[in-house]
Amino acid sequence: MATKTQPITPRDGAQESPWQAAIINRNITGKTAAGQIYDALIVGAGITGLSTGLLLQQAGKKVLIADAHSPGFGTTGGTSAHINTFADTTYPEAESAFGEKGAQLFREAIAEGLNLIKTQTATLKIACDLESKTGFLYAETDDEVKQLDEIYKGAVKVGVPVSYTNEVPTPVPFEKALKWDDQAQFHPLRYLQGLQKTFVAEGGVILEETLITGVETKGGIHTAASAEGNILAKAVIYATHLPPNINVFNFECAPYRSYVMAFKLKSGDYPDALIYDSQEPYHYVRSHIIDGQQLLLAGGHDHKTGHGDPEKAFADLEKYVCKYYNIASAKYRWSSQYYVPVDGLPYIGQMPMAPEGIYCATGYNGNGMMLGSVAGKILSDLVLKKPNKFSELFSPGRIKPVDSFSEFVKENADVAYHFIADRLGTHETDSLKRLQPGTGKVVEVDGKKIAAYRDEAGAIHALSPVCTHAACIVNWNGQEKSWDCPCHGARYDIHGQVLTGPATKNLMKINPDEN
Repeated sequence: MATKTQPITPRDGAQESPWQAAIINRNITGKTAAGQIYDALIVGAGITGLSTGLLLQQAGKKVLIADAHSPGFGTTGGTSAHINTFADTTYPEAESAFGEKGAQLFREAIAEGLNLIKTQTATLKIACDLESKTGFLYAETDDEVKQLDEIYKGAVKVGVPVSYTNEVPTPVPFEKALKWDDQAQFHPLRYLQGLQKTFVAEGGVILEETLITGVETKGGIHTAASAEGNILAKAVIYATHLPPNINVFNFECAPYRSYVMAFKLKSGDYPDALIYDSQEPYHYVRSHIIDGQQLLLAGGHDHKTGHGDPEKAFADLEKYVCKYYNIASAKYRWSSQYYVPVDGLPYIGQMPMAPEGIYCATGYNGNGMMLGSVAGKILSDLVLKKPNKFSELFSPGRIKPVDSFSEFVKENADVAYHFIADRLGTHETDSLKRLQPGTGKVVEVDGKKIAAYRDEAGAIHALSPVCTHAACIVNWNGQEKSWDCPCHGARYDIHGQVLTGPATKNLMKINPDEN
């Protein structure tokens, strides 16, 4: 089996991040012989997959990494690339759900993820712009101040260095702020390339453009199917958004899109820090030198995948930045996807209701760089049969805390709503003729719904709007030129090809002239 040689799509949408725009040596690939049994097959070549694969390969295992697209195609290539010692799930929230010991272990996991990035960067001599920064989190209202005080108390309780400060390098007026020392930022794809280069040099194999559609297990050997052929392995690790197809994580993780823009400032007064507000929706800013040009990176305005309005999210984000900064131009805009776990912590380990030796890692919330790195250590230890102090806390088979039940009901009621309402509650009257070039929409033609996109040349690309994962109806994302499922986050390009799982089958093509 060998990888395909056609040009590799660099990311999961039309909007390219500055990391992906500058990426080089994209096609470090390999080949595998028929009948070869690997110690581990890793599905997904992001930070989790490469971190896990390298650790296993260095431990003497024979590892193959298969990616449906290319390394860094998804979240790792679309991250805002800040690394911090506090998380989207606060330590008080972790304590409420998992107790004091759980919150302490969560803090240690976050710290270990950061240290793993630092250690790999130094040991492998990766030129990935890794820099230590100070982080700031500020509050603008009385309610936000109360939340800030709770975050402070929770961080102090688990031993995270944090202090109050009256000085924040932001033009935004604030009432109270926290200062976090020893935070960091980096170029995520250059870091990923460093792991990738060493992994291949150590004998690891990477297959690009290889979509794993299913796994069958017999006699302790897992056979993974793809259009390119079968892959045999003693262990399988899903280092993807979600494990593919229908599984328990469809009900335990909610998909979100997050938005980032990079600006050139007129003043040249760029903040040398990682800065976060406490608003809803929230905002964060930092700076980074990309291709010799310093840029302000600003992000936020997250919403559930397939919901909201991506165009409005970018517009609101740009409006917010222009209010406080002297903008010369917007250089980049992009979005990325992450999954929010129902109980606040990621799921890393043996996959529930799957044969022994099939593992997964998902539900990182917005902290994938740290948690994806520590997941690499947890998963490699599990395959190597070594103890890991975080494995029980993050176990996908853990008993769900009662506190998570209301969130579980809310997220899945939303899924049920879209499954039904998108079929029965709409009265679409648009026709294909009304579609403007470069736009897409779910329209009705002779009483049948069609996901239709008109390209810039005027040609119609018509698809079934029924997501191949769980049969929800997809929505058009005009910014990323993709069809996004509002239920579990599967996404497809204008030709119906899977961009991101959990779907493994393309949308069915339709001839619009037959309707």
